[in-house]
Amino acid sequence: MGRHGWNPGNRRWRLTALLGVGMVALALVVTLINTLPGKGASTAGTTRDGDKVHGTPATPPHVTDPYVGWGFTHTQYSADEGSDSATRRVEDLLAKNGGLPQNQHIMGWGADNPEPVKGRYDFGALDRRIDFMRASGATPVITLCCSPDWMKGGKAGVDNTDWSQSALETAPTPDHYQDFADLAATVARRYPDVRHFIVWNEFKGFWNNGKGRWDHEGYTTMYNLVYKALKKVNKDIMVGGPYLVMDSVDPRRTQDASTTFRGAWGAMDQRVLDAFDYWNTHKAGADFVVVDGSSYTNDDDMLPDEFAATDKLTAVSEWVRRQTHDLPLWWAEYYVEPADGNDDRKGWSEPHRVAVQATAMIAMVKGGADSGFYWNPEEKKGTDCAGCLWTPTDGADGGKQLPMYDLVSRFGKAFGPGTRYETVSVAKDDVPNVRVLASDKAVLVVNTLDRTISAQVDGKRFDMQAYEVKWLAR
Repeated sequence: MGRHGWNPGNRRWRLTALLGVGMVALALVVTLINTLPGKGASTAGTTRDGDKVHGTPATPPHVTDPYVGWGFTHTQYSADEGSDSATRRVEDLLAKNGGLPQNQHIMGWGADNPEPVKGRYDFGALDRRIDFMRASGATPVITLCCSPDWMKGGKAGVDNTDWSQSALETAPTPDHYQDFADLAATVARRYPDVRHFIVWNEFKGFWNNGKGRWDHEGYTTMYNLVYKALKKVNKDIMVGGPYLVMDSVDPRRTQDASTTFRGAWGAMDQRVLDAFDYWNTHKAGADFVVVDGSSYTNDDDMLPDEFAATDKLTAVSEWVRRQTHDLPLWWAEYYVEPADGNDDRKGWSEPHRVAVQATAMIAMVKGGADSGFYWNPEEKKGTDCAGCLWTPTDGADGGKQLPMYDLVSRFGKAFGPGTRYETVSVAKDDVPNVRVLASDKAVLVVNTLDRTISAQVDGKRFDMQAYEVKWLAR
């Protein structure tokens, strides 16, 4: 009966053993899936070697300075994409002017989700922006914002990125602050020629609803982790924050208004000052300090007018320098024209817009600012591009210089870091109508009136058109 070596007892044992092995294997698979980053979320198109050096880095300076000068920030659309002839035209334009400092965020504003699943990276879009910066001879700056979904309560996975504004502007949860710091370090290793990093953007997601104020404790904790992670990658990396929006309110307002920091332009929001003070007191370190803001109040009031309102930028710059004992000051963004319901600024003529922008840049310098970035409102296509630096690059004839580019590039060249400013003579009757900034080589004069004037500046008499911005050689 047993000549084939089989009996019911052996069969039951072998079946049980096979079932046991199968259950163990299944458990191992489930365990493996549950321990994989994203628990099986899609990783299509990603790689594990995010910190592998990308391309051919530009040669970094032997000594890295904590200031970069005056440049611009890339937004959703920029000259890294479009017609080849148009993108080359912008590259050549920028290279001719020394590249200009250029700033790019790591997620959003033209960059994809850099780490859709923990440990899996997609730097394709960011690589393209860095390549453009290198090709145009820029001093590159990276803003470490925003964060992948899985760091802020969302889903991991290539197809699960939530690009809504509310999701994008959500901060990492405290248990993921270190993950964000690790991502920052990965970015720094990938682009070793980038030596300047800004930590986060406008305290996005760091509002404490329960206390009705900024969560400056949370931001500072994350900032310190990022600061330490970047310095571990390279001690020469320059790190700055807190990138607070320096909000101001109507000077007649009492709620949340500073009783001591105010002017004709309004009163500073005390909650912003408190947040800045906390970061400044508890930061692990900073090579430069970063703020942004507008000349107008939270109610979009330009007080007393659009030109005089820029005095706020001088006052804020002076205040920040005092608080930080003269750390180099950067303005990451600066706005002088209130936006409409679509967040567009198209209500002024271009000469008017350029004149007020020039006045704002003069105001920041007078307050002690070393560097600033114009937020370039680039359009994807078309020919109408209010406030843009160049025409959209979708067509072969795109990428042509616009008036705002002339202002930003000439300002950066004439008044770079280390410039020694001089006082020049201005005719008494011209003092209320013009804004002036001068070095030993150049003088910038802005007509703040919507009419032609005859001005006398630095011993020279000349006519100026309405809202004209004029450069004088010395």
